Amino acid sequence: MTNKKISDSIVETIHIVRPQHLNSVGRLFGGVLMQWIDEVACLVAKRHSHTGVTTASVDNLNFIMSAYPNDVLVLIGKITFAGRTSMEIRVDTYREDIDGTRHPINRAYLTIVALDKNDQPTEVPGLLIESPSEQMEWESAKKRREMRIFRRQEGF
Repeated sequence: MTNKKISDSIVETIHIVRPQHLNSVGRLFGGVLMQWIDEVACLVAKRHSHTGVTTASVDNLNFIMSAYPNDVLVLIGKITFAGRTSMEIRVDTYREDIDGTRHPINRAYLTIVALDKNDQPTEVPGLLIESPSEQMEWESAKKRREMRIFRRQEGF
């Protein structure tokens, strides 16, 4: 299995906040954004692994600011870490102004597991780290992975 570049599996999607996406106070419902984030993360993982995938966990879902009706949201997902059968995917969400200026509204990290045809975990390609920023993200991802393992062992 050959290693793959992070850039090989980047996904970018665009959504317009519509009335059916709003909560009772007229802002984007967090659950809708979480669904979009999960979809982007799974697409990134499928591109990297060329397998079926499932979400194992969601970390650090930080809501920085709200989104409102007719806002254009851009979600960008990229792989940050590849283990034996799991991948960490970072998804950043931005509100995009009419002039193209992007304002961050959310960042999330998800752990996605690759699945074979029998829905059993299967090995994934490794990552080719090509820049200092990718190396920093890889190192941070390893620390997050250690924290997830610790929390699972402690029953959190």
